[in-house]
Amino acid sequence: MIRTKRIYEEPSGDDGARVLVDRLWPRGVSKEEAKVDRWEKDLAPSNKLRRWFGHDPAKWEEFLRRYRTELEGKEEALARLRREAGKGTVTLLYGARDEEHNNAVALKRYIEEAAPSQPKPS
Repeated sequence: MIRTKRIYEEPSGDDGARVLVDRLWPRGVSKEEAKVDRWEKDLAPSNKLRRWFGHDPAKWEEFLRRYRTELEGKEEALARLRREAGKGTVTLLYGARDEEHNNAVALKRYIEEAAPSQPKPS
């Protein structure tokens, strides 16, 4: 299972693997407080895309399209997240204030949409 969570929220026992997916370390959070298991900078949007988007909800659909293009070729890191999520919870951490329009939400969606569909029980 993959979840998303602001890094400013208190870590909890049900977070599972805590993976920061922002290119920049969030302001005002120490590495000890964050309890991040891994920082996947390479899965974050490029600086150019991040600046263009600026967390503007009006640009969300185009951001998703551009970000998906950037994620192509990063299969190794994506496969690692998929494997971890298959074994337990993975929480993608982000620093943005907007809980609906951010790269962690976009990454979760991308991973879930790219996952092979499970056969339905008969």
